[in-house]
Amino acid sequence: MKLYADRLPTMIRQLVTDALVVLWAYLWIRVALWIHDLVLKLAVPGQKLEGAGSGIADNLADAGSKVGRVPVVGDELTKPFTGAADAARAIADAGRQQQDFVDQLALILPLVAISVPIALVLFLWLPLRLRWMRRAGIAAAVRDDPAGRDLLALRALAGRPLTQLAKLGPDIAQSWRAGDAEAVDALAELELRQLGLRRSR
Repeated sequence: MKLYADRLPTMIRQLVTDALVVLWAYLWIRVALWIHDLVLKLAVPGQKLEGAGSGIADNLADAGSKVGRVPVVGDELTKPFTGAADAARAIADAGRQQQDFVDQLALILPLVAISVPIALVLFLWLPLRLRWMRRAGIAAAVRDDPAGRDLLALRALAGRPLTQLAKLGPDIAQSWRAGDAEAVDALAELELRQLGLRRSR
């Protein structure tokens, strides 16, 4: 497998593109982490609400248990404290629920933010890059073999624009069919140049 082209302009373009893609992915990962941290700050009011509710509930329950020791009327005096403690616990539960919601949001929003940029990398850039690597690897493996150069010439005839083929001469296809070595070499070089490769020897 060939990672980069032999020809300098193509190699530089590939290196710059790869670096930009890596930078793009890194920046979006940083954005996702920033969103995660930002959303988590929304949980602070819920934490304070839970802490305050739990503290009030504990204090009221403690006060109710002390009042309950009063002879005869203790049970009656305990009821308001118990009701208030239950209300405080409901406030603490609301704080916990708010924190749970924020935790879920802190997972979902970063994933949404990063999904489109990463999808662009995985489904647009990566297939093109892998396709070039596969084609260049095969071309590099056969470029110095006479039969391989004939295949490269056929590939050039089938895939290169007519304007490029016409520059090699008006009868380039006829010359290739006739087995003209110069025509085969010219067509093979055209295909190799398109991939950014050179003949290795």
